[in-house]
Amino acid sequence: MNRLSSLAFLLTGVTAVIFPAVPLSADVRLADIFTDNMVLQREQPLRIRGTAAAGEQVTVILNQSQAVTKASDSGHWEVSLPAQSASGTPVRFEVQATNRLVLQNVLIGEVWLCSGQSNMEWTVAISADAAAEIAAATDDQIRHIKIPLVAATTPQDRFNSAWQVCSPRTAGSFTACGYYMARRLRQELKVPVGLVNSSWGGTRIEPWTPPLGFQQVPALQDLSNSIIGRTPGTPQWNQRLQAHIDDLDRWLATARQSAQRSEPVAPSPAFPAELTPFSGNQDPTMLYNAMIHPLVGFPIRGAIWYQGESNHTEGLLYLEKMKALIGGWRALWNREFPFYYVQIAPFRYGSEDPTLLARFWEAQAQARSIPRTGMVVINDIATINDIHPPNKQDVGKRLAGLALKYDYGQPELVAESPEPDQLKLEQGKLRITFRNTGGGLKTRDGKAPSHFEITGRGSGGFQPADAVIDGDSITLSSPKVAAPSAWRFAWHMLAEPNLCGGTGLPVSAARGGEIPTFLNTLPVAAEYKLVYDLDLSKLSAEIRYDVDHSSEVGAFDRIAWLLELTSESGAQQNVFVSMDAFTRDVKKIAVPTVASGAVFQQAAANVDIFTDVQGLAAGKGLQACNIEFWPHNYAAANPAAIPEASDTVYDGGDEMVEPLEGYGSMQVHNHAAGQTVFAINNWRAGAAADIGIGNSPGDTRDWTFSGSSRGWQSKRLRVFVRPQKP
Repeated sequence: MNRLSSLAFLLTGVTAVIFPAVPLSADVRLADIFTDNMVLQREQPLRIRGTAAAGEQVTVILNQSQAVTKASDSGHWEVSLPAQSASGTPVRFEVQATNRLVLQNVLIGEVWLCSGQSNMEWTVAISADAAAEIAAATDDQIRHIKIPLVAATTPQDRFNSAWQVCSPRTAGSFTACGYYMARRLRQELKVPVGLVNSSWGGTRIEPWTPPLGFQQVPALQDLSNSIIGRTPGTPQWNQRLQAHIDDLDRWLATARQSAQRSEPVAPSPAFPAELTPFSGNQDPTMLYNAMIHPLVGFPIRGAIWYQGESNHTEGLLYLEKMKALIGGWRALWNREFPFYYVQIAPFRYGSEDPTLLARFWEAQAQARSIPRTGMVVINDIATINDIHPPNKQDVGKRLAGLALKYDYGQPELVAESPEPDQLKLEQGKLRITFRNTGGGLKTRDGKAPSHFEITGRGSGGFQPADAVIDGDSITLSSPKVAAPSAWRFAWHMLAEPNLCGGTGLPVSAARGGEIPTFLNTLPVAAEYKLVYDLDLSKLSAEIRYDVDHSSEVGAFDRIAWLLELTSESGAQQNVFVSMDAFTRDVKKIAVPTVASGAVFQQAAANVDIFTDVQGLAAGKGLQACNIEFWPHNYAAANPAAIPEASDTVYDGGDEMVEPLEGYGSMQVHNHAAGQTVFAINNWRAGAAADIGIGNSPGDTRDWTFSGSSRGWQSKRLRVFVRPQKP
């Protein structure tokens, strides 16, 4: 072991395990995916592999086909046998070397890889009508193998499992989605079906993805570089480790000198976090290494995927991760196999923004742009308070429909849910035309289509729409939206819409059109004139406005602020709050710096609040409001006796304290509702400032000490006045 590798070993603190280059036994072995009762993929060349003593001759016989090879110096061997026709009768599968292996009850048919998190791992035994379904599971032409739940830092070749024949004794442990897909395929194709179940509840998409997948996607290069940097032997790993070794050498020399002089010794350099190996089942590549890599090259027809609950706050970033997963798997199999997936169901994800899940559904829908993919929609069979909908029968049936249409020669089958295709404006109404309707749109309950909303200039945001079905199209209108320009459907985590196609397949959440800016939806927008515009990512001790029209402002009678925030996932939060002018000095209506001279702790009159933030009280002419604008430090005491405020919690009633050039507060409160309307604090901290709309979810209501600015991808403050009429 050279100096670099030996020190790397010592620094990582990993116990050494030395693996032999050749098998411990000279007996020929098959890779662990090849066991009794298996199903081999029909109509594809069959890659068979295993281990033996170095140089040993190995003969593989399948039916009438035979291949001969020799084990390599590392003890590995592989052969390729010609494609075989389907066989529901067991075929001869034999491996001969110094010993002889014979696999029993091997069939040839269709093989599907089933992967994802808990909804794919969810078994028949805990799904709907379990007792009856298990009792009826008597088709011995369906086979299943479950890959053990293991995470690994490096690619593995071995696992401990075996194929099972479907029966009432075994079927309860099968993946329910896969089993019900297999059952429909059996009914239609009359050939054996094998399910390779490699799934693990609660897991994210990243651990299932191989390094090659991340490398293929430009948007994920930071993640790819992190993986490469942790991989021993890569140039990045060698360079960073050598730099750490050099730091240690310098520290050791200094420490020895200090010890000789009886002087204090500084702590030794910490091991670089970017070199620390991944360790858990949620870390990138960890499940690929242990639960997918041992399967690579095993012939399959395609893959089904049910995952996303653990990534559901990521919006369109999930699309990029789907590209990495699918592209990585296909590259390793060297085949663009079909990949069908399930759009996750509506579910009550606590108090989070209810549109986050809708943006995730949108990302999943856009993944259909990846070639040879298809998506199953299940918003009609959800269980809002259970993240595991028990009806897996329809999930499997719909997955099978995609395969039957695109892989098994049934092009006339309607297998996809209806999708929006065209949008037109017709006499104050929006008309959306859909494709894949299966003979026209309808609703499951015979009522008008639910969960449609429209918006336009001056509409006050999205408004519930009256929806009318007209064949393959829907017309939308609302008395509150005179000039609609955009629409959205089922745009809420709890949405269980009733719209479906003629075949009964449900319509997924979607949106379209030109969405006006939040400001342009407000009925009062035209009354106000912009004074200041500030990109809050530029906050510092000295406030420099991107736009400053203060020198052009005359008399005004109202002041307004528009705070616009966008999270990393693309979720937006907006609030427009206006009130009667509390000062005539236009220099004191924006960020209250020492230079501005703005210091206000007082009631606010005739407050109007417009917002799209869930739970934040909106209204017009509100009186029970107050402002806290100052550059000072402040304490939690409530000397102004603001109603609903606490003497111990930072909220709508705090106390200015020295120094004047302090933490800083720019806050508007609705104390009748017990809410912070918006807050911008500690702007001197720049990227660590406090910025938020509504009450902070932390220990303070007014975002004090939250450092929340880091959580916003973009943040913008605009300040307006309403010119006073002559």
